[in-house]
Order: sequence, then C-alpha cells, then structure tokens
Amino acid sequence: MRAAVLEDHGEPLSIQDVEYPEPEPDQVVVETEACGVCRSDWHAWQGDWSWIGAAVQEGQILGHEPAGVVAEVGEDVETLREGDRVAVPFHLGDGTCPHCREGRANNCETVVPLGLTGIAPGAFAEAFPVRQADFNCVKLPDSVDFVEMAGLGCRFMTAYHALADRADLRPGDYVAVHGCGGVGLSAIHVADAVGAHPIAVDVRDDKLERARELGAVETVNVTDVENPANEVKALAGGGTDVSIDALGIEETCRNSIRSLGTRGKHVQIGLTTGEEAGEIELPVDAMTMQEIDFRGSFGMPLTRYEELFTLIEQRTLEPSKIVGEELSLEDVPETLASMDDYETVGIPVITEF
Repeated sequence: MRAAVLEDHGEPLSIQDVEYPEPEPDQVVVETEACGVCRSDWHAWQGDWSWIGAAVQEGQILGHEPAGVVAEVGEDVETLREGDRVAVPFHLGDGTCPHCREGRANNCETVVPLGLTGIAPGAFAEAFPVRQADFNCVKLPDSVDFVEMAGLGCRFMTAYHALADRADLRPGDYVAVHGCGGVGLSAIHVADAVGAHPIAVDVRDDKLERARELGAVETVNVTDVENPANEVKALAGGGTDVSIDALGIEETCRNSIRSLGTRGKHVQIGLTTGEEAGEIELPVDAMTMQEIDFRGSFGMPLTRYEELFTLIEQRTLEPSKIVGEELSLEDVPETLASMDDYETVGIPVITEF
C-alpha cells in the first residue's frame, strides 16, 4: 500500500509502497477514507518535542486525524465488523487505567499517539492499525461524512473540549482566540455556536476574514496594532472571560493571558516549537492579582463524541466549514512545508490515497 513516510526531519515526506498492516488480536485495520493534515504533523516533521521525550523518529508514517472503514478485524475484537465506518482519536487509550475508566481517555496513563510513534503507524496511508479497537474506534453515524470527520479529528474536537469542558464557556462570554489556524478557526466556530462572542487574533488578513465568516464578532491583526492584548481587552469591554492560545509560541501565549479580565480563564491548546522548547515566561504577578486560571487542554474524551455528533446532526456545529482544500497523498509534503509560514487556511484534508 502507499504511505507518506518521514525519512529525515525537515525534508519532504517520501511517498512509498509499504507493507499492508496485519491486525493483532485486539486490533482492527482501518482503510483510510480521509485524513486531516495538522500542525502537530508539522511539529513531528520538524523534529520537535524532544524536550518532553516525544520526538518522532525517522521511518514514521504520520497522520492522526482519520476517518475510514474497518477492513480487517483481530480475533479478540468484539464490537466491530468489517465495513463499519469509524473515527479514531489521536490519543489511543488502553481502556483500563483510572482515567480511561473515568471517561477521560485523552489523559490515559499509557496513551499512544496515533501517527507519532512506531507502535501506532498513522493515516497518511491507505490503511492503518488501531490498538484496543473496541475501546478506541468510534462508529460514525451516517449523517457525518468522512471528510467532515477528518475535519473533526484533532483540531475541532480539541477546540470543543477546550471551550465546553476546560473553559466552561457560556453564552454571552467574550473569548479571544490567538492564532487562526485549524484549531483556532474551530474554536471561533464553536464559540459562536454556543452564543459566545469570539474575537479572532492573527497576523494574516485571509485567516481573519475566514474567522469573520465563522462568527468572529471582532478581529485584530497583530501587525496593525501596538498592543494586541490591550486592543482585545478594549473590544471586550475590559477583558475577555476566556482566551485561547491556539498556536503555542511565546507571543500568543502571553497575549492570550494579558487579554483576560479579572478571574478570566486562559486555555493552552497550542504546543510549543523548538524556539520555546516547552518553556514560556508568564506574567504571574498579574495572574495572581487578577485570579487568572491557566488550563491545559489535550484532545477530547471519547465520551464526548456522541454529544458532538448530535450537535453536527442538528447543524449547530458544521466542521465542514473549517475544511480548507482537499488533497491527494502526493500533496502532503508541500502542504506540510507551507505550514512553515502559516500559509494554510482552514484544515487541509487528504481524500485521495
């Protein structure tokens, strides 16, 4: 089968013929119908995350935002059959640890990141295996198509969990979104859908225009103002209730925190680059005196999928609006490279393998 393989960090992925996966007893093999190309794939391609012991090794098949059809079923799998339409979270849980048993598989003690480690080849391929398939595969309702699910796969569900669960966003709240890539635009759309007032912050007018289309009530181009955080605070009448760093660089993180009003909540979604290497200086005195909350958000618990699917069926949420261009597997190397300069708008999705 064909796959896009990481041969050297920073060098174009290689489109290769590789061996078709055989399922272990607890696994299924899923034939990929669609897969998003995410900034986390870019981080892996760049060789980031060595500072947390998670640098992706050469030879890895990337891709962690898939939707597809079960093609082969391991002998111990009980709930899945060939032909089932499924989504697969990027954080593969073991189903047995305390966090998994509490319905928080995104915090699994032995989490295996799909497409980011050798024991979990990813979905930049015609097919990929899924460990603990009974636990990790989510059956897709007929109303959610594969491209839409690929748009959901990492960035949209991460934004939903960040706002609905970690920030407890309420109707009428002001929320600033710093960085309008795929996850940032997803956050804009989710915030608008729940009746909040999203303010989009970025350096590119095309991304800010897309944010307006998705419900942003105000936009701030960082290159046009002297102090982006103060600009956001003024637009929100003194500070936002929630603010998100959807990029993961020092500037966006600090601006996000400084955008907040008293008792505001900062939610960190973006992971850092090699420049920050996981460490960012924060305005802790201001955070203390304003009682600012700093919260991390990683993926989304599997238990939240049904609610998300219901909102999609009702058209309250429309992740297809975040999808940018549809790609072939051969387009992936160039698409990853374009993320160096933040050129992608929305979520690119591979639909031809």
